[in-house]
Amino acid sequence: MNLHPDVPPHRGFARSNALQRRLHDLVPGGAHTYARGADQYPEHMAPILVRGNGCRVWDADGNQYVEYGMGLRSVTLGHAYAPVLDAVTTTIADGVNFSRPTELELLAAEDFLDLVPGADMVKFAKNGSDATTAAVRLSRAVSGRRRIAVCEQPFFSVDDWFIATTPMSAGIPDHVGADIVRFPYNDVDALAAVLAGDSVAAVVMEAATATAEPEPGYLRAVRALCDRHGTLLVFDEMITGFRWAAGGAQSVYGVTPDLSCWGKAMGNGFPISALAGRREYLERGGLRTGADRVFLLSTTHGPETSGLAAFRAVAAAYRTGEPISRMESAGAALATGFAALADELGIGDHLRVRGRSSCLIFETLDSHGKPSQAFRTLFLQELLQRGVLGQSFVTSAAHDHDAIATTLSACAAAAEVYRTALERGTVDGLLRGRSVAPAIRRTAAPRLIETSTSR
Repeated sequence: MNLHPDVPPHRGFARSNALQRRLHDLVPGGAHTYARGADQYPEHMAPILVRGNGCRVWDADGNQYVEYGMGLRSVTLGHAYAPVLDAVTTTIADGVNFSRPTELELLAAEDFLDLVPGADMVKFAKNGSDATTAAVRLSRAVSGRRRIAVCEQPFFSVDDWFIATTPMSAGIPDHVGADIVRFPYNDVDALAAVLAGDSVAAVVMEAATATAEPEPGYLRAVRALCDRHGTLLVFDEMITGFRWAAGGAQSVYGVTPDLSCWGKAMGNGFPISALAGRREYLERGGLRTGADRVFLLSTTHGPETSGLAAFRAVAAAYRTGEPISRMESAGAALATGFAALADELGIGDHLRVRGRSSCLIFETLDSHGKPSQAFRTLFLQELLQRGVLGQSFVTSAAHDHDAIATTLSACAAAAEVYRTALERGTVDGLLRGRSVAPAIRRTAAPRLIETSTSR
């Protein structure tokens, strides 16, 4: 049934589906990141992308979309952002990887520490998990303790110390997770109880998330508790860095951690991450320490030139432009328009967006007001059919007026279908296929496992 005659009832996904089936044959899960998996999108509607420009992307079937999420929040300036590409192509013409440090490593470190004044030293790597795991290892070495207090926030590392606490802990010895204790965000008393025994090496947390800002005084209280109990404070700035501010959430809220971990938007999509922090701690991984040395970070590709050149171009864009205000402005316009259309349809209590304007998520509630994966899938399906791709409404500085207008038009049509489902109390007859599923889960449903010869 075509509820909206002005919109084609079906976009073609034939080539994307064929490529996805082949990917399942060759790549476990059919993607190199669980959040990018086909199970995160409506069935047989998971586009395989071939190019992007600004906030728009194109798939293997020739469909164009306004994209949100932007490389899992790694792209804040827009796809194919020319100054970054120019810096990278110019730099790699002189070589990419060498047997000794390059001057570029010094220049990139100076740029980084200029943006993050609370840090004394920085070490570059290639992915965020390397940085957070190094922070945990260093904290244990400095404190002589094993326990790590990890905030009840979504994700910190692909390494055993964190994955042991998730439903996908197969292959990890049971004892690994025993040293990890979780604590709720914005609850000072709960953290105080965790730290009371002076046995915790580090508190690992995001200073803020898309949907949770720190209550007044909370982060300062966390800082004081860590100081009182000899515990290192580690901020994960993977998402907040270059999205809340160039200097991360720590610069917004005025609380300096002992160590901080960075990645994602540092390179506008190019792979680069960083561990930064106080000199007295990071020197434990260097050559100027009298204490037992810590194997901090040692990567072949951490200092390769393309990632460092990309980072320097990103840093320049943040110094000379206003990318954060642009992405926040786009998100604010989207949030306001979305709320208005949902309220006009009388479904504002069931379909809504929330969070920081540059990092919006959408909430999909069923007719009983309960979060629903089925209703989420229906909304994703209708947006895809109308040229909007995204598991969220996370914006970039490239999301212009036309992109927001296109998105709101798609949302208005999708919301009408959503209202029909609410009136029926079910997505049956509207949703074409199975529901999406949590990316991190213990088992894979059989319907999500396909091979190239299965259809």
